[in-house]
Amino acid sequence: MARSKSSQRWLKEHFDDPFVKQAQKDGYRSRASYKLLEIQEKDHILKNGMTVIDLGAAPGGWSQVVSRIIGEHGRLIASDILSMDSIADVTFIQGDFTDDKVFETLLETINHQPVDLVISDMAPNMSGMRSVDQTKAMLLCELALDMALKVLKPGGCFLIKIFQGEGFDAYLQMVRQSFDKVQIRKPNSSRDRSREQYLLAKGFKGSEF
Repeated sequence: MARSKSSQRWLKEHFDDPFVKQAQKDGYRSRASYKLLEIQEKDHILKNGMTVIDLGAAPGGWSQVVSRIIGEHGRLIASDILSMDSIADVTFIQGDFTDDKVFETLLETINHQPVDLVISDMAPNMSGMRSVDQTKAMLLCELALDMALKVLKPGGCFLIKIFQGEGFDAYLQMVRQSFDKVQIRKPNSSRDRSREQYLLAKGFKGSEF
């Protein structure tokens, strides 16, 4: 089947993308690795020995970055509804983290102990209908926040991809209620035309764990 013009443009942009080429060179599974690396360089959210949960982890670009920084004394639990090729020292749980059984497996994996950081680079499958896609994206953000509030230790951090649009301001207020400091980041490796941004919340005020 012939590709549409928009599909052809996307493919050309993808393969011409310097971050795609750099990811292939550096051995990262996706260009998204550089978004986290840029945030890390600015905000230093990852430290050796941390316990981290990576939601929507497949194909593993963020997990690769995290595992290299937290080191052998750290712990990373990655989860996604999609399968993910294994990464050394990363525990992968396949399934919907909002499902009770999957959530319980995750809690058992962290020995029912609170974690230092929850990260999420999740995005819904885009339909091209902005209002529909925005609603789906914000729902994912709300679910990830709910998870973070349940597993973070006091003082912990939360990093999530979020899209500007309906629901953004209300979500920002929700996060501010639970964290001491909330900032927005737009890494250079995030495409200019993309509405994606990254919300970084530091200093979790209290735990529901």
